Amino acid sequence: MRRTEQTLVEQMQINDVEIQHRMNLLGLSSQCLASLINYKPLIESAIEKMVDEFYKKQTEVDEISLLIGDADTLTRLRDAQRQYIIDLFCGCYENDYVNNRLRIGMVHKRIGVEPKLYLSAVCTLKELIFDVLRNTIKDHAELNQTLTIIDKLIYFDTTLVFDTYIASLVGEIENAKRRTEVYAKGLEEKVAQRTHELEKLAKLDPLTNLYNRREMQELFQRELARARRQKLPLTIVYFDLDNFKSVNDTQGHLKGDEVLKFIGKYLKKNTREIDIACRYGGDEFCLIMPDCDVENTIAICNKLIVAFEAKYPALHLSFGIISAPLDSTAGAEELINRADRKMYEAKKHQGSHIIH
Repeated sequence: MRRTEQTLVEQMQINDVEIQHRMNLLGLSSQCLASLINYKPLIESAIEKMVDEFYKKQTEVDEISLLIGDADTLTRLRDAQRQYIIDLFCGCYENDYVNNRLRIGMVHKRIGVEPKLYLSAVCTLKELIFDVLRNTIKDHAELNQTLTIIDKLIYFDTTLVFDTYIASLVGEIENAKRRTEVYAKGLEEKVAQRTHELEKLAKLDPLTNLYNRREMQELFQRELARARRQKLPLTIVYFDLDNFKSVNDTQGHLKGDEVLKFIGKYLKKNTREIDIACRYGGDEFCLIMPDCDVENTIAICNKLIVAFEAKYPALHLSFGIISAPLDSTAGAEELINRADRKMYEAKKHQGSHIIH
């Protein structure tokens, strides 16, 4: 059941046993409480005077006057106060009575009545009720007994009011805690996401979205060690654009960037997830192909040539391809240099060319 479908008694889990326990703690027996109904007509006859006097004193306090605010609110409060006083002498103090007292605490918390103001108002009201009873009950023993019962009953009411008041405060704290936890979790996720994005950006070339040189070298060393350990083929491709400088000089750097981006997109789309495609610098690219022999690598490079020249017929690519020697101690940088030298051999040929 949703919270809004429960009474305050249900929310606070106050049952008949708990009500009776609280009454017993205060020495409020059913017999003495039942005696209060005898004074109900007396209280009803004096109710208007008590309410008038009560709010006259209350509105003299600036803090309370500001909380009341306007005449309509004062009228509603006067009606509620009348009912509160009469209910003290109703003779029945079970669930409905308790629920109404709990609601008083909820209302006072919502409108911002501080505990000190509520307790001050309770003292004022109690004295007004006591004055009416003192002026009417002539038997001294009966008067003292009745005043004691009223005093305990109002104390009983006050504990209920403050139970709700405290529960409301605890609820606000828990809600604030939950909101803080949700915010902190969201912030943590955003930080983690941003950190991941920054880590990714640190590994990529911003123009082509391929790996940058530093990241490629780290990945290459790992793949080279794996290939030698497992005796698997590993092919290195090094290529660049022929006369790329003339593109920038004659058509501008935006055109040059467009050409480089095309290569980046092609490699991202047409290489395997295990392949390491890198912009090595300027118009130079490096492609590490794990578990791929030279013949298959040449086929991949030829497809790139076809796609590139279809887009840019006046431009050409030069490729150097080597197979990593698995029985050698040559490092990643040395192997890239070998592929680089092969590429420069390819440049001696007209048009796009591959040397392996």
